[in-house]
Amino acid sequence: MLVLISDVHLTDGSSGGTISSDAFRILRKQLCNLSYAASFRRDGTYSPVEELDLVLLGDILDVIRSSEWLARGNLVRPWSDVNDPAFSQKVEAITRGILDHNADSLAVLRSISQGQKVTVPATVGPDATPGAEAEQRSEGRVPVRVHIHYQVGNHDWFYHLPGSDFNRIRASIVNAMGLANDSNAPFPHEPQESSALMSAYEDHRVFARHGDQYDPFNFERDRNASSLGDAVVVELLNSFPAEVEVRMGSDLPKACTAGLRELDNVRPLPLIPVWVDGLLRHTCPDSEQVKAVKKIWDDTVDRFLQNPFVRDRNSPWNPFDNVDKLEYALKFSRGVSLQALSKLAAWVVHRSQGVEGPFFQYALRERAYRNRTATHIVYGHTHHHEIVPLDRSYSDCGPLKQLYVNTGTWRRVYELAQGNPAEQEFIGYNVMTYVTFFKGDERHGRSFETWSGALACD
Repeated sequence: MLVLISDVHLTDGSSGGTISSDAFRILRKQLCNLSYAASFRRDGTYSPVEELDLVLLGDILDVIRSSEWLARGNLVRPWSDVNDPAFSQKVEAITRGILDHNADSLAVLRSISQGQKVTVPATVGPDATPGAEAEQRSEGRVPVRVHIHYQVGNHDWFYHLPGSDFNRIRASIVNAMGLANDSNAPFPHEPQESSALMSAYEDHRVFARHGDQYDPFNFERDRNASSLGDAVVVELLNSFPAEVEVRMGSDLPKACTAGLRELDNVRPLPLIPVWVDGLLRHTCPDSEQVKAVKKIWDDTVDRFLQNPFVRDRNSPWNPFDNVDKLEYALKFSRGVSLQALSKLAAWVVHRSQGVEGPFFQYALRERAYRNRTATHIVYGHTHHHEIVPLDRSYSDCGPLKQLYVNTGTWRRVYELAQGNPAEQEFIGYNVMTYVTFFKGDERHGRSFETWSGALACD
């Protein structure tokens, strides 16, 4: 059995909240239920599964979303020289903060790999079915060995960097999370970089990657290097709420300041100016305060646009085409009307789906899809769970069904209401998704199962 989750985005708590440890307890309980269901074989007999692989498919620990990058006197940024000792020291400090801030959640995750928390009955009665069996403590239960693999994305790409300094950082993560990864080797970005990971995928006829390499905004041809998306998070999303706090303190209504802390949960991220404008209209009746907040945003955008790292990315393959267009999209002082914001929203949503269309189209290019060695192509990154049928073919062995699956996210998301985008209304909800694949005769011979839960915000 193979289970994949992605985009949990655990932070150090300095910029935005993270999902509670209850989500990991739910996962632990669900792993028991899934293992129990997998133990029912194609012929109707019950034979306990002995092990499962749990893959953390990128953006699990969020190193980018930390105010530590903007700490007074700190000149290190994600796009600084990765060979500078100050760089690894900053990554280590942020990682330590993430591990400490999420200690309860990671303790639950670590317990999953220790062989005692995920168990199934050794035997069942003749009338037993693979329905939800829950994490009951009964006589005659046997443990299921769980191997937890970490595969990086674009917010945790630092753990893909080679070298002894990063080995030390990886060792702290392996110990805190109970990982099967070798801390003396970079955590894989491509599945081929880990023989254990590839073996698990091949056993289940799955090919999985985070998917960031298909997003030029967050991947620039080298996963050991930063991208424009990192600069947006650090120099805009991290900087703006902090600057508002410094300049305006507690003058703003609480609903407004609370909304500003949710910036990173807006999807897609370039819609943040739309979110800010709508938030101010709905929560801040003082027109002078509205002007002041917008002025702070524009000042922050100006600094962002003048950043040498950003200016160097004024190139044709930028998803916004060039930095000048990015400036038009971001700045209130350009006189953006509600109608223009609505058109911008539609444009950004279209662009966020990929340079050449919806994200699933990239699955059609994967070698594992084309040579039919994989029946399921799995990505994360988009925070949008979906299942898309790709192809159905036939051979002497019978029909072959191939699907694209996205692992969604484990966090709160705010999305623009599509009924009337010009009204700039966003709806938020908490999301938790996992996908499971079975091999051989597990789960009565079924190949996959997905679960996506959503809980309304307060």
